[in-house]
Amino acid sequence: MGATARGKGTWSNLVADQHVERPGGRTIAWTISGDPAGRPVLRVPGTPGCRWTVRADQRPWVQRGLLMITTERPGFGATTRVPGRGFDQPADDIVAILDHLGVEKVPVYGSSGAAPHILALCARHPSRISATTILAGAAPVTDSEAEDLLPINQQARQLALAGDLPGLQALLAPVRQAVLADPLASFRNLMATAPEDDLAILADPSYQESFVRAMREAMAQGVDGWADESMANFARWDDIDLGAVTTSVRWRHAARDRNAPESAARRIVDALPNGHWSPWPAGGHLVAYHHEGDILDDLLARAAA
Repeated sequence: MGATARGKGTWSNLVADQHVERPGGRTIAWTISGDPAGRPVLRVPGTPGCRWTVRADQRPWVQRGLLMITTERPGFGATTRVPGRGFDQPADDIVAILDHLGVEKVPVYGSSGAAPHILALCARHPSRISATTILAGAAPVTDSEAEDLLPINQQARQLALAGDLPGLQALLAPVRQAVLADPLASFRNLMATAPEDDLAILADPSYQESFVRAMREAMAQGVDGWADESMANFARWDDIDLGAVTTSVRWRHAARDRNAPESAARRIVDALPNGHWSPWPAGGHLVAYHHEGDILDDLLARAAA
């Protein structure tokens, strides 16, 4: 699979922007970055995220000779929205991307809202995924666990469980406007009560560089994709057959995560046939940012095994 045969993108700062049309005229988009001639690895962004959720510091990828395929989901960035969607559609979209690129089997990793989408991918298309790592992954929470969520997540959960899509759109619309105006300031406001470790990562210039572009692109279409995804993440997990996820799944999580409670994540791991619980000794929701190399080494080793 040569670098010049991977689609219609052009290389710019080691990132190529690509897309393909699906049946019915839908567009799905992704980027490829890292080593243009490297081993493919699939990256699934969190919520809200898009194909430009790409590290500014790509050294961990290039040093390991990896070609990173970063996807996005319906309603974010340049990918056509699918109203009322759950997790099946994005999983099938990812396989369409792999087919387009001529990639048979890949390791995959992602964080936060990527968790249910990765699990759905592994359940529906087990032959295409060699190993999986989930970082600070979202999971269904109980009412008592929800009390410790960040305030916006508490409100979004209540609306999603009530099936109130217009209410979710109304909740998230002003947040989207704030993100478009100043992504860093708006996210700091949302994360104001997050652990100090998360706030320190938000202050990292390298993190900020990639975050600003990714958030603005993710929100470009409007608020609908974010609301659709919130409905799915909070209320649609019955779409996922956890017992069918036979892929090796390592789940890394921090006890102080206020976006995704550790106890909720642990329940999901315990339900997986080949799940491995690997808590971080410290940190919050963003702790994985400073451990990219170690995360990849473990993922690649399990994929090889």
